[in-house]
Amino acid sequence: MAYFNLIVFSFLFFSPYPVPLKFKKQVIAMESAESVGVFDVDGDGVPDIVSGSYWYKGPEFSKRQLIGQVERVNEYFDDFSTIPMDVNGDGRMDYITGGWFGQTLYWKENPGKPVDWPVHKIAGTGNVETVRAWDVTGDGQLEIVPNTPNKPLAYYTLIRDAAEKGTGEFKRTEVTGTHGHGLGFGDINGDGRGDFVIPEGWLEAPEDRDNGEWKLHESFELGSASVPILVEDVNGDGFNDLIVGQGHGYGLDWYEQVRDGGEIRFVKHPIDPFQSQYHTMAWVDIDNDGQKELVTGKRYRAHNGNDPGADDPLGLYYFKWNGESFTKNIISYGPFGEGKGAGLYFSVEDLNDSGYQDIVVAGKDGLVVFFNLGNE
Repeated sequence: MAYFNLIVFSFLFFSPYPVPLKFKKQVIAMESAESVGVFDVDGDGVPDIVSGSYWYKGPEFSKRQLIGQVERVNEYFDDFSTIPMDVNGDGRMDYITGGWFGQTLYWKENPGKPVDWPVHKIAGTGNVETVRAWDVTGDGQLEIVPNTPNKPLAYYTLIRDAAEKGTGEFKRTEVTGTHGHGLGFGDINGDGRGDFVIPEGWLEAPEDRDNGEWKLHESFELGSASVPILVEDVNGDGFNDLIVGQGHGYGLDWYEQVRDGGEIRFVKHPIDPFQSQYHTMAWVDIDNDGQKELVTGKRYRAHNGNDPGADDPLGLYYFKWNGESFTKNIISYGPFGEGKGAGLYFSVEDLNDSGYQDIVVAGKDGLVVFFNLGNE
């Protein structure tokens, strides 16, 4: 028995295979909004949760307050992102969202008191699949970028005053006349400027982002791709690769960037072909080992149950790069009511000051926090 215990001890502490993380699940609400953000709503220094029509006061998240009723269309709440930003410079965190059915990008103003949050239109954009924020211009400030399939790709820059505070107004810059379902951003060619990735290829950033021409390189066809498409150096060779989920079908893949002389091409490698509706994802160091992992999962009823694999079990996972491929680790898995999907827009934050990043996920299967317990 002593010899057996020594073997087990040696495996646990000296095995090349990392011990999977443990998570504690807390159900916050059974609302069916598909987006959730984390920020300090009331200025008490504690992160709160914002999702759909409500915000949930931290650190317990048991008390909720109404933000304002979000329009419901069929199975959807028409609220497809939750991007924190102090838009009007008053010191309170507002947030930016958009909707497919309302075809509008807008921001919700944090009033600092328990009343409905005023809604301000940024632009009529066409159908908004979801919205992301990236530093497109390279000035250290985030631009707002909606994915608007079959409409122009454009980014919106918050106009700031002399004190660098937001004014509540945005400037629109068009990148290309049309794009499909899926959107990413990152430096593809290594020139120090962020490029856009759309299903039809990658758009090379000009030196003058606001006025120059973004050149399309038709290096791939990504289908009904995720938002975001991640632009990351997966294998550590110095070239940024792509990580792409299929938002409305089966498949999760990474596309290895390969240089042939001056030509950039991409080689597709599967990560997980067995799960459908990988609509959103994040690249984050979830286990505190200094290397980032892929966090993603199934979007439950992305097209109201009409996508391939819609009736498969739900899952939320982190995938760890092992030097050659990705190893899949389960955070939650099972049928509706047991497993949990990733929704349309989720957040990864340390909610309880534990030193580990927690995962907050919304969706038609409810609003849930997975507290990261590390390897304990």
